[in-house]
Amino acid sequence: MESKSGTDLTRAISTVAEAHERDPVLPRRCDVHADSDAAAVQQVASDLGAVDIADKSPAEWAYERLVIYIQEFEAGLDEAHEVAMGFAGSEAGVLQIEGMGFFDPDILTFHGRDADGVPTQLIQHVSQLSVILQAMPKAAPEQAPKRIGFLLARRPEQG
Repeated sequence: MESKSGTDLTRAISTVAEAHERDPVLPRRCDVHADSDAAAVQQVASDLGAVDIADKSPAEWAYERLVIYIQEFEAGLDEAHEVAMGFAGSEAGVLQIEGMGFFDPDILTFHGRDADGVPTQLIQHVSQLSVILQAMPKAAPEQAPKRIGFLLARRPEQG
C-alpha cells in the first residue's frame, strides 16, 4: 500500500518496547542487591555479557550515573548513616537502598526498605526519574554501615 506521496504504509508504527521485543536479542537486565553473594553477581554477569558503549540503553545510562552519585554521597557519610533515596513527585517516600537495577530499554528498579522496615521495590520509567539522596540512620547500629555504591558499580560483566 502506498500513500499519495509514494511512501510505503505497510510498515507498522511501533513503540521502542515493541521494537526491542521483535529484536532477536532479548533486552538486557541487571539487578544488584547489597546482600548479593559473589555467585549471584557472577550469574548476572554471564547473563549480560559485555555491552558496547553504542548499545547502552537509556536505562543503563541512568543506572550508571545513579551509581556515581550514590558513591559520591556515601563518601561523605559517617559510620552511623547509610544512603536512602527519596522519590520526588511520588508517594513512595524514602527507601533505604539495598539494591538497584535496570531492564532495557527504559526501566529502573530500586529495592530496599521503607521507614518502617517493610521490604519495598519501586519500578520506574527513566523519563520519570527524579530522586533525592538522603542520609538515614543504620537499621542495626552495632553493624558496619552498608556502602552499596561500590557493589552497584561492580558491573556484573566485570565479575
